[in-house]
Amino acid sequence: MIPPAFEYARPQTVEEAVRLLGEAGDEAKVLAGGQSLLPLLRLRLAFPELVVDVGRIPALRGVREDGDALVIGALTTHHDVICDPLVRRHAGLLAAATATVADPAVRHRGTLGGSLAHADPAGDLPAVVLALDGELVAAGPNGRRTVPAREFFVDYLQSALDPDELLIEVRVPKTDGWGFHYEKFHRVAQDWAIVGVAALVRRENGRIAEARVGLTNMGATPLRASAAEAALAGADGPGPVARAAGAAAEGTRPGQDASASPEYRTHLARVLTERAVLTAAGMG
Repeated sequence: MIPPAFEYARPQTVEEAVRLLGEAGDEAKVLAGGQSLLPLLRLRLAFPELVVDVGRIPALRGVREDGDALVIGALTTHHDVICDPLVRRHAGLLAAATATVADPAVRHRGTLGGSLAHADPAGDLPAVVLALDGELVAAGPNGRRTVPAREFFVDYLQSALDPDELLIEVRVPKTDGWGFHYEKFHRVAQDWAIVGVAALVRRENGRIAEARVGLTNMGATPLRASAAEAALAGADGPGPVARAAGAAAEGTRPGQDASASPEYRTHLARVLTERAVLTAAGMG
């Protein structure tokens, strides 16, 4: 389908992009890798008056260390996240989960920032960054501000970004020494996850000392399985992990669509949490 007509701008700096967004207000859309926006345009589900292409701003790419955190530019592609040695060493969950996103063509074009700003609860990476206790940095007319991941995703396809703000980088704490695993269920290869679970586990003396569990596609936003996280503390084997995973869907509101009912998603959340945590903890 042919998209509606729109104006096109390609800024060379973050400041120029912010100015263009401020002038257009709600009538502008940001184009990064295009893997989320272009399908919406083709299907006429979005009608922007202006598309701001930030793909040529070099400052928005790359990975660097900043003390106990990694700073990942919003335009860093999925492929580059997967291959980056800093990400693989210090944030292995992010690299592993990103490797499951769509297919190689999408991973070479799609960007980490674009996926997060799109705020699709069925996307893999929002739940992962939530489990990592990540932070998202936005640039606007009044400067930069940092938003914790737990506050960034506010509703279905809605983030905390203002219309005149641009997501510029993602900060994730280093998780050296933590076990990790991303487990998802989908019916067709490269399809959206019906449910996904991002698990991080830190063990001490053979027991789980701390666990973080992020849920994909279990509500209008990515979610943390807080009840399961609390129940996992002290778990020392498959039995306790299975019992704790039974609380994975508490507080969630899974939707219904052609792929699954809420009851089926609830079941999947429990099963996949058990699998992901056991693998992350080395108990599987």
